[in-house]
Amino acid sequence: MTLRTARRSSLVDQVIDQLREEIATGVWPVGAKIPPEPALTRSLGVGRNTVREAIRALTHAGLLECRQGDGTYVRATSELSGAVRRRLATAELIEILEVRRGLEVEAARLAAARRTDNDIEAIDAALKRREVAHAAADHGEYVEADLAFHTAVVEATHNRVLTDLYHDFGSALRASIGTAGILLRHADIPHGPIAAAIKAGDAEAAAEATHACLGEILRSTEEHALDRSDGAGAAEISAPA
Repeated sequence: MTLRTARRSSLVDQVIDQLREEIATGVWPVGAKIPPEPALTRSLGVGRNTVREAIRALTHAGLLECRQGDGTYVRATSELSGAVRRRLATAELIEILEVRRGLEVEAARLAAARRTDNDIEAIDAALKRREVAHAAADHGEYVEADLAFHTAVVEATHNRVLTDLYHDFGSALRASIGTAGILLRHADIPHGPIAAAIKAGDAEAAAEATHACLGEILRSTEEHALDRSDGAGAAEISAPA
């Protein structure tokens, strides 16, 4: 065998693959700050320029975000995730809610058939948290609790692709739930029927309850958008990073 000196580009690619694996496996979760360049240089056994090029490539791909004077943070778990987040950042609220309904209706159907005892506990805990936040008129906590409830339902599907897609939707969903929470703060839509149907293993009832829930949010949002724009359509929102 004839050995060849490793090319710089190959070394950068190797570092990119290792950093990507840390992100994909959750060692560095979304929102986490990755180790600084000197630490990465020591742990990887490569030069600082190699690490810098790898970080630059992953930043361009949307997985990382460099914040001047602060550090580098994980923004997405994959190139697809990064692309989804960039697309949703300029999407209209109605469009986000329509896609959200499609994902959550199918998730409820699958969750009813596949949920475990631990899944049911997670859904019930999130439901209680949501109800407490609504009763206390704590809008910030209500948004987080509502998202936690729907995320628990999605995770009960045990479908990794669906779960990853839903997590990629996170920021836009947080914005859509927040807006819906403002619109519906005097008329919260009960989520108990969704949880009950999933617990009972009734896939169709779970899907119907979820469809009704998101349908009501869509209807109210469309009416609100029409009121604000005099029939011109929904206003655009910017999802938080």
